[in-house]
Amino acid sequence: MSLFLTPPAAPEYAPFYHTYVKLITGDPLEALRRQPQELRQLLAGLTEEQTLFRYAPGKWSIKENLVHMLDTERIFAYRALRIGRGDTTALPGFEQDDYVPASGADARPLADILHEYDTVRAATLSLLESFTAEAVGRLGTASGQPVSVRALAYILSGHEAHHLNLLRERYLPGLQ
Repeated sequence: MSLFLTPPAAPEYAPFYHTYVKLITGDPLEALRRQPQELRQLLAGLTEEQTLFRYAPGKWSIKENLVHMLDTERIFAYRALRIGRGDTTALPGFEQDDYVPASGADARPLADILHEYDTVRAATLSLLESFTAEAVGRLGTASGQPVSVRALAYILSGHEAHHLNLLRERYLPGLQ
C-alpha cells in the first residue's frame, strides 16, 4: 500500500502549489507511473520541427517544456531526498525562466530528451518508494515555505499533469 494516498494538508505546502496538488486524485506515485505513457501518446507522430512549436511569442517550445519538466522533477525530488532524510537546512528556490534558455533543449533530439525523461522518472519513483511513513510526513523548508515529502510527491505529479494539459490545450491544437 502506498504511503502517499492521503493528500497533503494545507500547512504541508505553499498555497501557490495548490494548483498542482488538486490535479492529483488518488496515489501520486501511480500518476507518476502513468504519465510517461500519456506523454508519449501526446507526442506520437510529432516531427523534430513540430517539437520547436511555441503557441505564442515568448512561450517555451515543446522541447523546452519537456526539459523544464525534467529540471523541476529533479529539483523537487532532491528536496524530497533532503527533507525525507531529516535534513533541516532551508532549501533555496530556483528560477525556471533562467534554467530553460540555459538547457539547450531545442538543439537536442526529442529521443534524447525522452531517454533522459525515462531515467529521471525511474530515479524519482525509486526514491519516493524508498521512504518510510515517518519520512513521508517530514516537513522541511524550500523556497522559504514549508513543504512535506508527501506534498512534494503530489506537487511533482501535479506539475507534470499541468504541463500535459498545456500540451493538450495550447500546443497540439496549434499544430493542427
